[in-house]
Parts: sequence; structure tokens; C-alpha cells
Amino acid sequence: MKVLVIGGGGREHAIVWSLRRSPQVTEVVCAPGNGGIAEIARCVPVDVNDLAAMAHLAAAEKPGLTVIGPEVPLALGIVDELERLGLRVFGPTKAAARLESSKAFAKSFMQRNGIPTAAYAVCSTLDQVRAELGSFTAPVVVKADGLAAGKGVVICNTHAEAEQAAAEMFSGALLGKTEAEVVLEEFLTGEELSFFALCDGMHAVEIASAQDHKRVGEGDTGPNTGGMGAYSTDGIATPAMRQWLLRNVAQKVVDGMKSEGTPFKGILFCGLMMTPRGPMVLEFNTRWGDPETEAILLRMETDLCDLFNASIDGTANRLAVKMHPGASACVIAASGGYPGKYASGKPIHGLAAGNAREDVVVFHAGTVLKDGQLVTAGGRVLAVSAMAPDLRAALDKAYTELAKISFEGMQFRRDIGHRALRG
Repeated sequence: MKVLVIGGGGREHAIVWSLRRSPQVTEVVCAPGNGGIAEIARCVPVDVNDLAAMAHLAAAEKPGLTVIGPEVPLALGIVDELERLGLRVFGPTKAAARLESSKAFAKSFMQRNGIPTAAYAVCSTLDQVRAELGSFTAPVVVKADGLAAGKGVVICNTHAEAEQAAAEMFSGALLGKTEAEVVLEEFLTGEELSFFALCDGMHAVEIASAQDHKRVGEGDTGPNTGGMGAYSTDGIATPAMRQWLLRNVAQKVVDGMKSEGTPFKGILFCGLMMTPRGPMVLEFNTRWGDPETEAILLRMETDLCDLFNASIDGTANRLAVKMHPGASACVIAASGGYPGKYASGKPIHGLAAGNAREDVVVFHAGTVLKDGQLVTAGGRVLAVSAMAPDLRAALDKAYTELAKISFEGMQFRRDIGHRALRG
């Protein structure tokens, strides 16, 4: 079977790498792909912001399965379009993807369906923001309603800071695009957890859990990024807690979306804060997370094609997802200046040819081959991932591999997994 993967980051490299291991797959095409993906799949250019171009490509390639990686094509309605063309496609429809593409929709959906989340207010004007802020004690969280590549959340220590953040979201000064609505949210404390479930419109099945590191600096300091590293372990949540999350969050989402006429199929990423009051949903993503995917798929023993087919065919309840015991970790090597302005085109040195090892894999997040030389082509450049019997060993492997790699301005966090190791 030919599989088409839409996207070109570290998440998509991990998906392509995993699909290449499946006996069901004869060819993988990735659009647009990157320098690392090109080593293991045929890459073709496409603009993932252009719905017509993606649909035209899929119609021309005629894959047996199409997998959508990033959030933007889902929000544009690529799944609806490919289904209209009679193609098998993994991912949620445009209506179902609103769980990620609109923070306001997600919050009201959770309220309607009894899913635990922080107190909130949706505001469409600065006057509304000023009026609603009186209901929140500082710090307060201000979120852009729309997609913001992991950078649309600002934690504000005062009401004045919150008002300023909202003003910059409305004006477009903060994210480069104007927001029609912003969400004010109660600030929650606790450990963050990313819980992944496979959904088929009727059932939710646990895949795995992970913990992301959003802040650019060590000790969780500095601005939010798309993620500077992640880890996944057997013990990141107890079996009882995982069952609770599956029943009270993921399955409630599936039941609620079905009852509202927008069945949810695909990956449901539940971003949670494990608070003293219990688990609270911070956000939903409607696709594999990045860089959690790089850690999770390294551990996955189940054929990834089986997950995709079960979601499409409504048979997820018959699937038992099996993960390799132990731990995995992913450390991001990013461009200097990220998540702000950064330069691209920097030659990358020290990369081993191919990915011959099963326990250490360097996934490419932002690279391109230029005149025979791999160079940087993004804020997050590489996702150095490793698997071992325990987290410390997995991290040691990842950092040992990362030490061999260099490019001008390279930055990375040296404390991935610090909360788990400290505990």
C-alpha cells in the first residue's frame, strides 16, 4: 500500500519512519517532507496552507491511505476534501478539528459535556477583557482563540499584563495575525501531562502519555515554544489514572462530538494539568503532538497502519496498542534566537548517515538538502530521540547523540525530564 503523509516536521518524520517499518506499506510519499524524510521517502512539494494544492496532489498520487500531520490542513478541511474524492484519510473533519482550531469552541464544548477544565471567559473586545478580568485572580492566562503554533498562550502576572497581551492578540502585534476572540483562563498549577487517545467516532482507546517542555529555557523559563523536548515512560501516570482520563476525558469527547453531529476520528491529544483538585484539560490537539510523537512512536510496537485503519473503519475498540516497556526521550536542537527571529541555511555537522539503530533516531524537524549539504530550515531543527529501560538511560543516549551534532547558533535544553528525575 502507498501512504501519503502531509507535513514536513519532526512529527511527520517520526510517522514516516514508523510507517516504513510496517509490512503493509510498500511506498511512503511525504509532502512537502524535509531533508531527513527524503532519506526514507519520496518527497514532493506542496503548500500545507493550500487546500486545493493538497487535494490535487492526493488525487494525482492515489494513495491507499493519506495521513495528515499538522493542524493547519485539518483546520482548512483537508479530510473533508479527500473523503469527497473517495480517498481513505486519517484525521478529523474540519468541524471536529474545531476542538483545536478554536479555544473558545473547546472550552464551551468541555463545559457542555462535563469535562474538567479551568474557569474561563471568552472575550471579543478589550472592554470585555477589562470587565471579565475582575473575576480572575492573578496570575491569569490569556489564550488566542485560533491556531498559534504553540505560541498563543501568555501567562500574565497582573491584570495590566493580561490586558496588554489581549490587546496585542486583537491587533495582531503578538502573533502576526489578528484574533477575533481571546480566552481568559484561570491559572492552574501542577504537573503537565499529554494523554493521547485513538478515536474512531464512537470509541476512544489509550495510546500513551508523555510530558512536553514548552519553555525555551532550562528550569522552564523564557517564552513558550512549539516544544523543546519530551519524554514518555510506563510510570508517567498510574494505570488507574490512565483509565480515569480515558473514561472522563477522551471518551466524553468522542461521545459529545458524536451527539453534536460532528463525530471525531483521529488522534485526540489531551493537554492536562494534574492539579490538587484533579486533572484539568488545558487544551486539545486533534493530531499527533510534536515533539511527543517522536518519543511515543519510538516506543510503539503496534503497527501504525493498524491504528490508522482502526480509526477510519470504526474498530478502535478491537485494538490493543502495545508500547515497548521502559522510557523514551526526545531533545530538540533549535536555531539560535528561536522562538523569536532566527537565521536558516546553517550547515549541519555530525549527523550519522541514515538511522540504522532502533534505540536512537535523529528525526528532522527543520532541515533541507542544499547543494548536497543538510542545512537548517526552521526554528526547531532536529529531534534527537532515544529509548532505554529507564528515563535516565534514554536521556543519556539522546544527549550523547546530540553531542556529536552541531550547527551555528544551535541551542537546546539540558534538563529535559528534570521533573521526573527529581521525583
